[in-house]
Amino acid sequence: MNPIVEMDGDEMTRILWQMIKDELICPYVELNTEYFDLGLKMRDETEDAITHQAAAAIQRLQVGVKCATITPNAQRMEEYALKKKWKSPNGTIRGILDGTTFRTPIMVSCIQPTVKSWQAPITVARHSYGDIYQAVEMHTDEPGTAFLRFVGESGKTQELEIKKLDGPAILMGMHNKEQSIRNFARSCFNYAISNRQDLWFSAKDTISSTYDACFRDIFEEEYQANKAQFEQLGIHYTYTLIDDAVSRVMRSSGGFIWAQKNYDGDVMSDMIASAFGSLAMMTSVLVSPSGAFVYEAAHGTVTRHYYRYLEGESTSTNPVATIFAWSGALRKRGQLDNNAALCDFADKLEAATLHTIESGVMTGDLATICTGSANKVDSLDFIRAIARQLS
Repeated sequence: MNPIVEMDGDEMTRILWQMIKDELICPYVELNTEYFDLGLKMRDETEDAITHQAAAAIQRLQVGVKCATITPNAQRMEEYALKKKWKSPNGTIRGILDGTTFRTPIMVSCIQPTVKSWQAPITVARHSYGDIYQAVEMHTDEPGTAFLRFVGESGKTQELEIKKLDGPAILMGMHNKEQSIRNFARSCFNYAISNRQDLWFSAKDTISSTYDACFRDIFEEEYQANKAQFEQLGIHYTYTLIDDAVSRVMRSSGGFIWAQKNYDGDVMSDMIASAFGSLAMMTSVLVSPSGAFVYEAAHGTVTRHYYRYLEGESTSTNPVATIFAWSGALRKRGQLDNNAALCDFADKLEAATLHTIESGVMTGDLATICTGSANKVDSLDFIRAIARQLS
């Protein structure tokens, strides 16, 4: 195989990462990767340069697979003795690639969604640039007046008064770029066409009559450019307020793509994953306008299990989303290189994973919601059960 970018991560998912490679991939694939350690210690040692190096490698090689990583808060800064509070690696990579993240639940027959009407997966398309993730913030300590000010390259200045403040306050400034929004919209329409699924987009333009309205207008322009194909395929595009969309989603049967702004997509994808079964049962792929793909698990580093693991305890941490990140990256590499054997392996790895769960062998998070008999096993035994099925 041609190389893919491999980005290692933190805590329990880092442990699972190595287990998956040892038991499920390396026995069958001559794995070829450019390896980047995005664990928090290495990011601190390199002053986050390694994250930027990984993003550059993704742009060059077009396919990456990423382990979950820590975004440090004050507690983590003290715990790891960090030089500074480094930004989210996901946010940095998404900002560089300017991509759209598509997250889809992984369904198995023995686990029914919490929302009874849902019969097919709901894919959340999350804009992966700007908004609160690249915002600047300020804490003031006295009365005063806050302004929003823009100085153009021509020297033209625009200024708005935000608020006259009578005491200490907090302020935030966030942005987005019209080209990034258009890339987001185009990715969503292309994804809907390729998957022959309806596309919903939701925002709050009644409150945000400039910011969210810009998203709405660009999506409408891109819909008009794709309308003929949508009509030919018998699929539909819908824009609605996000509060209306939430209520409609809960009454739907699923099977559509729900496009959302960055923060909305971050929150709602977790809700969708949990309602379909587990946060560890959701695929996640970042698609950039340049044609680069980054596959990852949609969940975090499972800190609680990691501390138990360090104490020598056996943990039943679900590795399915991380397995599917690997299979997704291997399949995409195979598609780009016309490597049918690699695509076939990726298909069989996913099938073996699902069959193992449906046969009753699963991790603890699934055993508690399974409709049939369940044999709860720890992470390594679950991965080895998949390996037996795969072989």
